[in-house]
Amino acid sequence: MGSTLVAPAVADAPALERPHRTPRARLEWIAVHSLAVGLALLFVLPFVFLLLTSLMSDHQALTTDLWPRTWRVQNYVDVLRADGFLTWWKNSLEYAVLGTVLTLLSSIPVAYALARFRFRLRRLALTVVIATMMLPPQVVIVPMYLVWARQLHLDGTLWPLIIPMAFGDAYSIFLLRQFLLTIPSEYVDAARVDGCGELRTLLRVVLPMARPAVVAVGLFQFFYCWNDYFGPQIYASENPSAWTLSYGLETFKGAHHANWNLAMAATILVMAPVVIIFFFAQKAFVEGVTLTGVKG
Repeated sequence: MGSTLVAPAVADAPALERPHRTPRARLEWIAVHSLAVGLALLFVLPFVFLLLTSLMSDHQALTTDLWPRTWRVQNYVDVLRADGFLTWWKNSLEYAVLGTVLTLLSSIPVAYALARFRFRLRRLALTVVIATMMLPPQVVIVPMYLVWARQLHLDGTLWPLIIPMAFGDAYSIFLLRQFLLTIPSEYVDAARVDGCGELRTLLRVVLPMARPAVVAVGLFQFFYCWNDYFGPQIYASENPSAWTLSYGLETFKGAHHANWNLAMAATILVMAPVVIIFFFAQKAFVEGVTLTGVKG
């Protein structure tokens, strides 16, 4: 009599249960997402209007039309061929890159000293840095202009805006100091025990861990220099070859006529580098801004 093998009964795998939402939770989900979509549209619609207007003809840009009748990509070519536009682009890039590099080189050592060193006037020095952040630049613009223009004869250039960044920036110092406070002191102490000097400890131990804050501060400074209108207007307005993009945009609208389609196309071209840089660095940027507020 042959035996019959009976396969053991396999218990059915428990089906994944969807989270059950109560009617009230569903209404809250719909309300929250509707609000988020509404806010997103609120921020996106001006950029859509800007892009559509930049592709219109000169006459249609003066009407209330929202959609181009003919798509004029030639507007962007006309902007790139406009007198001085590429020179202003180069000036903006030099101003933003040099300003960012000098700000980081000068602010990181100061922030490290305020975060890690214990010296007698440390609290007073931090108070001075914070007080400097509250001082509007318009308050000191007259004496600063007299020094740069009358004493150093650097008016008509961007150097009066770039050189001061080699002496530190209060906001950058404060932001970096806040992040450096979150790094455990054991890392710094271990590096000192191993014989590292302060400069080597800063470069080899602290800065690699502070990369998100350094990226955030660098992006803040780059965006500030790229979009700066007040500084170039004060120091470089009399020399068109030293204008930046933000100041040169004024040439697309005059007292009696404005080429709004070209002005919008130029604005898109001015915004493009900032948007591209933020797109690729947004993770480090958000992380750096978030972590700088952990410890005061």
